[in-house]
Amino acid sequence: MIMTPSITLSQKFGYRFSWVGMIGLSIVLFWGIIALIAPHIIPHPVGEIVDEDYFGAISSRFWLGSDYLGRDMLARVLMGARYTVGISLAAVSIACFSGVVLGMTAAVVGGWLDTALSRFLDAMNSIPSKLSGLVVVAAVGSSITVLIVTLAVIYTPGAYRFARALAVNINTMDYITVSRTRGEGIFYIIGSEILPNITGPVLADLGLRFVFIVLLLSGLSFLGLGVQPPYADWGALVHENVGGLPFGAPAVIVPSLAIASLTISVNLLIDNLPQKIRDRSA
Repeated sequence: MIMTPSITLSQKFGYRFSWVGMIGLSIVLFWGIIALIAPHIIPHPVGEIVDEDYFGAISSRFWLGSDYLGRDMLARVLMGARYTVGISLAAVSIACFSGVVLGMTAAVVGGWLDTALSRFLDAMNSIPSKLSGLVVVAAVGSSITVLIVTLAVIYTPGAYRFARALAVNINTMDYITVSRTRGEGIFYIIGSEILPNITGPVLADLGLRFVFIVLLLSGLSFLGLGVQPPYADWGALVHENVGGLPFGAPAVIVPSLAIASLTISVNLLIDNLPQKIRDRSA
């Protein structure tokens, strides 16, 4: 009998990841750590021209080649992780926190609040995300703060609908009725009865929305409306060096692979969350 390999993350809490989940988790943690320490490990300043050739090949001096101006791509990719991961993580945290809180509140309170929130956020959700991002960023500007707020607002309605659907089902359970009979307030019901039972699906939804935000941010940057020079995220690096594509330049291939590695790894992690987390939903 062949056993599926798994790794115990914590004997105390009983979380077990499959080897596929561990691969995904390792790559996600790798990029997260890079985003934190990038300024301290880059071999050259990101804006310094260090290569006499443009679209230089991979060498012992330039591990990922050089870009269209002769700048070190390793330094630019490492610093790009700081903006791609940082902006996306901030935006998805705001979006999911706002959406989950509003969704649980609407499900528990019901009535006019539920109707008003649902109709308003449905109207927002009906606008294509890329169109929303393009219009807002083109009109207001593309500072990092604007990008975070814009991305968070775009994905809040989806998080709200997801959390509300889960909370509505939990809200019909007998133990919720018992809590109300005991005289428990809304905050107790939301925080102690509903939230613990939707944690697993909410975490999976957070990871999925993180992927969507990374791709949308990269798309905006590729169109020149994302992170602006002298800063650059991975999408901006692809945009800057797209002229090297006919030559197979590492400068355009490497940031594309970085985007793919992050998004695929998050999906692998979501699909292989420990059973204990996935089964917490009622």
